Amino acid sequence: MMNPPTVPLSSSGPRGMRVAVISDAAPGRNGVGAYYQDLLEQLAPLMSEVQLFSPRVENGRWRTGLALPLPGDRTQKLCIPNPWALKRALCQLQPQVVVVATPGPYGLLGVRLARRAGIPVLAGFHTSFEQLTQLYWKGSWRGRLVHSLFERSHRYLFAGARSVLGNSREMLELAERMGAPATGLIGTPISAEFALTARRPHGGHLERILFAGRLAAEKNLEAVVEAARIHPSVQFSIAGDGPLRARVKSAAATLPNLRWLGWLDRAALRAEVDHHDLLLLPSHFESFGTIALEAMARERLVLVSSGCGILQWPSLRPGLSVIPPEESAAMALQRLLAETPEQRRALARRAAGLALTLNERCLTHWCELLRHTVSSRSPLPSGPQSGLESALEQA
Repeated sequence: MMNPPTVPLSSSGPRGMRVAVISDAAPGRNGVGAYYQDLLEQLAPLMSEVQLFSPRVENGRWRTGLALPLPGDRTQKLCIPNPWALKRALCQLQPQVVVVATPGPYGLLGVRLARRAGIPVLAGFHTSFEQLTQLYWKGSWRGRLVHSLFERSHRYLFAGARSVLGNSREMLELAERMGAPATGLIGTPISAEFALTARRPHGGHLERILFAGRLAAEKNLEAVVEAARIHPSVQFSIAGDGPLRARVKSAAATLPNLRWLGWLDRAALRAEVDHHDLLLLPSHFESFGTIALEAMARERLVLVSSGCGILQWPSLRPGLSVIPPEESAAMALQRLLAETPEQRRALARRAAGLALTLNERCLTHWCELLRHTVSSRSPLPSGPQSGLESALEQA
C-alpha cells in the first residue's frame, strides 16, 4: 500500500477568517454538494471558522425548512430554507466573505442577506442549466420556461457577487454572457477520503470497470450498458441513483457482467473505486467530473468523454484517456484493453501524481481568493490571463 503525501497548506491558510458557504445542494448528494463538502473539509483547519448552510440528508430524510419534490427525479428535492433561521445563523457567524454555490432558494436568499449586510459574495457556477434544459426539454415550452427561470436566477446571483467562479472555460464564458462582473477559474478539490488515505497501486489489469454518478440522461448511461454488452469478459458496475434507476436495474438484471450498486457514501464509493481498474465517465456533458479526479487520485485508469470539463485542465490531460466524438465508449475501451499491463500501470501512476498536485494548488488558490476578497474592495481579476488561473493551469 502507498500513502499519498499530505498537502502542505499551513503557510497559505487565511488564518482568522470566517467564511460562510450557502448551497442548495446537500453535502455529497451530487457534484456541487460533494465539491463544497470536500473543499470545506480541507479548508476548515486553516480558518477561524467556516460553516456550510445547506439542506442535509440524514437517514434518508431531508433536513431543511421545506422540501418539495423535484419533477422527474425523486432522489433530488427543491429545498426552501427558513429565512429567519438563516439570517440568525449568519448574524451569529459574522462571516467576512460568503460563497454562494447555487442559484436556488438557499443561494438567492444568501446573496440577498449578504448584500444587505455589506458582506462580499463569491458566486460558484458549477452546472450549465442551459445544457440541461436543452437535453431534457429541447424545444418545448417547459424547456423555455425552466431555462428562463434559471437564467434570471443566475443573473440575480451574479449581479450581487464580486466574482463568479467556475471550473471550466466554457462555464466562465457562459457566466460572462449572463452579466458576471468578473470571473475566475477554480480547480476542484479532492476529499480527504480519496486524497489522504492509503491507496493500492494499479495492477495493470483491466477487468473491472466502474461508472459512478447521478443516474440521469446527461450521463449517457446507454454507453456503459453498450460497453458491457460488447465486452462480456469485463465486469461493469454502476454506482449512483437518479431518475434512470429503473432502466439501470433492468439492464443489470439482463447482463451477467453488469451490476447496480445503488447510492454509496464517500467511504463506500472510495472502496469501490479501489476495487475497480478503470472509472468510465461517458457523459454527454460534465461541467468538470469530480469523480474522474478522485479516481485519478486513487491511481486508477480514467476514461472520459470529450464533453467532460476536466479535459479543459491541461495539467490533467496526460493522466486521462479520452473517448473522441467519433468513437463509442466500447471502442475506446478496446484500445485500452490492447495496451500492455505496464502501459496501464504507468498511466495510472501518472494520473495519481497529477491529481494530487492539482489538489494542493486548488486549495492554495482558494485561500488566495478568500484573502483577496476580504482585503480588497475591487473586483477579482477577470478573463483568461489572470495570475491565479495561470498558476493553476501550470500545475
